[in-house]
Amino acid sequence: MQPDQNEYPIDYLNQIAPEQKKPLMNSKVLLVIVGIGAILAAVVGFLLLINSGGASDSQKLQTLSARMQTLEKISKSAERNIKSSTLRSTNSTLSLFLTNANRDIATPLKNNGIKTANLDKTIVKKEDGAKVTTTLENARLNAVYDRTYAREMSFQLDTVASLMKQIYTTTKSKSLKDFLLSTDTNLKPIRTQLADFNAVNS
Repeated sequence: MQPDQNEYPIDYLNQIAPEQKKPLMNSKVLLVIVGIGAILAAVVGFLLLINSGGASDSQKLQTLSARMQTLEKISKSAERNIKSSTLRSTNSTLSLFLTNANRDIATPLKNNGIKTANLDKTIVKKEDGAKVTTTLENARLNAVYDRTYAREMSFQLDTVASLMKQIYTTTKSKSLKDFLLSTDTNLKPIRTQLADFNAVNS
């Protein structure tokens, strides 16, 4: 009886079987590396989002200029409606301050490629002060103009101060930094007077 030709010794089968490749890397190590890579990618993406998100420096500068121009108009038109002599005095100081600030900002803006007479129309529209004007007109009709004016302008000037601080921390322009520092210094006592008047008359 002849042996089955399909039967081979086990050693022979082991010899001709392809050699299995050993994994190059432990699966746990691979998972750690992939995890670290994912975390790094997320961090880089977050940093890029922060740097690219929000308003650009140019938009912030134009917003600041448009807002101060609007507040100057509001402060001047408010003069005839203010009853309190204390608030009227504070408002006169504010009006003069804004007139000077709107004049002085022209040069640093020009140094940064922006003309005050040619601001973005979308920004000008957004900063037209329509909401504040409506609020003040309602306050006048309800005989609560002074305290409403003090509250509204105090809030608006706080937003101006906050915006100036944001611009100051990012700009490298010396003329702009000098303007922002000087303007903020001169604005502080006016903000305090308006806040104090609002606190007493609220």
